[in-house]
Parts: sequence; C-alpha cells; structure tokens
Amino acid sequence: MSQQTPPGVESTDPATTTTVTTTEDPPIWRKVLGSSTGRNIGLIVALALIFVTGAITAGDSFTSVNNILVILRQASIIGVISIGMTFVIISGGIDLSVGSVMGLASVVATLDVMQHFVDQTHWILMVVVAIAVGIVAGIINGVVIAYGNVVAFMATLAMLVAARGLAEILAERRTLTVDSRDFIDFMNADFLGVDILIWMFALVALAGWLVLNRTTFGRRTVAIGGNREAARLAGINVKRHTVWLYAIAGLSAGIAAVMILGRTTAGTSTHGTLYELDAIAAVVVGGTLLIGGRGTIVGTVFGVLIFATLSNVFVQNNLSSSVQAVAKGIIIVVAVLLQQRFAARGARE
Repeated sequence: MSQQTPPGVESTDPATTTTVTTTEDPPIWRKVLGSSTGRNIGLIVALALIFVTGAITAGDSFTSVNNILVILRQASIIGVISIGMTFVIISGGIDLSVGSVMGLASVVATLDVMQHFVDQTHWILMVVVAIAVGIVAGIINGVVIAYGNVVAFMATLAMLVAARGLAEILAERRTLTVDSRDFIDFMNADFLGVDILIWMFALVALAGWLVLNRTTFGRRTVAIGGNREAARLAGINVKRHTVWLYAIAGLSAGIAAVMILGRTTAGTSTHGTLYELDAIAAVVVGGTLLIGGRGTIVGTVFGVLIFATLSNVFVQNNLSSSVQAVAKGIIIVVAVLLQQRFAARGARE
C-alpha cells in the first residue's frame, strides 16, 4: 500500500504512475485589474482625478457645461485619428503618417479647382475627396508594408514626409479657404446642444467598437497582433488584412481632415502636425499594447479624453505648454510601464 502524496507535492513513490499537482487561482482583484474592464476602470479613475483637480484649481469655469463641450470638441479630431490608429497598433503595426495625410487631404479638398466643382455641385464632394485621399494614402502604406515587406515604421515615416511635402507643393505654402458657406454652417451647427464634431467622434468610435468587437474582421485583427504566423496558418490572409487596416487608418485621417476644415474653414499643409504622436499616446494610455494583440476602442476614447482634459486644466490655470508636454511624457511612460508589468504577469499566469 503506497503512502498518500500531500497536495501540491510531486509523488516519488515508484508504485504511483501519476503526478499530482495543484495550482492556486489568482485573486479575484488581480483578475479584474488584468481584464479590459479593470483597465477601463483605472482610466475612469484617472480621468476623474484630473477632472477633480481642474475643478479645485480652476473653479466653476472648468466644470461648466460650455467648458466640458470645449474639451469634447478639442478631443474629437484627435479622437477620430486615434480610433484608426487603434486598429493598426492592435495588429502589431504603427502609422506615423496620419497627421500628414490629414493635412494633405485638407489641402486637396480646398484646391481652387475643387472649390469650383463644389460650387457647381454640392459640398459633399469636398467630403468625399478628403476621405478618398486618406483611404488612398492608407492603401499605399498597407501595400508597401504587406507586399513590399517594408517595416511599418519606415513605410509610414516615408509617407509622413511625402504627404507633407506634396501638400506644400499643391498649396504653394498658402492657406486655402473653404468657399462653401453651407459646409461651414453644417460643420459648426449643433444637434441636441452638442457640436457636430463631437457627434462625428462618437459615431466613429461606435463604428470602431462594433467592427473590433462584433465582426470577424476585428477578431482577425487581434489574432494577427497576437501571433502573425499562427494567424496565417489559421487561414487568415494576413497581407490583405494589413492593407485594409492601414486603409482604415487613412479613412480616419480623411474624416479628421473634414472635421478640421469645418473647424478652421481652411486647408493647409500644417494641419495635423504631430497629431500622429498624440494619437499613439492616447491609444497606448488607453491600454492597447504596442506589441499588438490587445486593445479596446473604449480605452482609446478614455485615453483621448484624459489628454484633452489635462490640456484644458493647464489652459484654465495659465500654465505653459512646456509643463503640459512634461506631464504628457510622464503619463505615457507610466502607461507603458504598467503595460509591461501586466503583460509579464499575464505571461507567468
């Protein structure tokens, strides 16, 4: 008769043929914090702390409905770009060109010849052209990366430089104005007391959430980011999917170009300068892994709102943009460190 082996200890009795091991489940709080829900709760807490700080330091001017709408309006354009960036980063890629593509789209849509056609038809033509420019630039990025086997960083960096240079050539380093009064009135109108720009951001975020969480396309995006080779072996056309992902990033840049045209009534090659960095920062702070395989649209929205609210706090308190940049840098570093910590813990468990 063999001696019974205590739980959690490997048996050394030759008469036994099985190894008995026990593993302890991680605490519930650790499971919650490691989940997307837990990360979103952390973002909500961070946003609430920033808001409370603004309320204490700036008073009623910060907590007014008008100022909250200002924060949302300022977040809307970067927010739309960030939604497209989320898809690219979840797949394990990066897009440094979205800001320049946005500037190029705004210039093409406000060229004299384009404004002439708009006068003869409808301002929706200007919207279609801006979005088309963004999609074409995104497809070019995707083809170069997927079929040219160029690293995403270098391919999109090249597009960043080329798109900005082309915008300068087309605009002749001038600021081009929007002639359509109907377009300007529509883009500066409000619905139920909320600006059109905010509604556009909300609709793009909702569409992004549905695509990422409720479609095969979204599941394939996560799979590619988690393990590209395994996704290919599972039957996913990784190269074609990559092209579509960068097309989505270009689409978001085109929509953002329409929004900036409505907000400034002008197209210029300087539109979107450094927007790509703000978008990447928002996506990372929102919990999307830079190495791919994990991310949420909800987290990205909170990341955008955190930076927009923080910027407003600095403006309300008359603090310099330099201090604001330092604060943003600290937030990004902390977010990346937390990502690495949770990723390493997830790998151990």
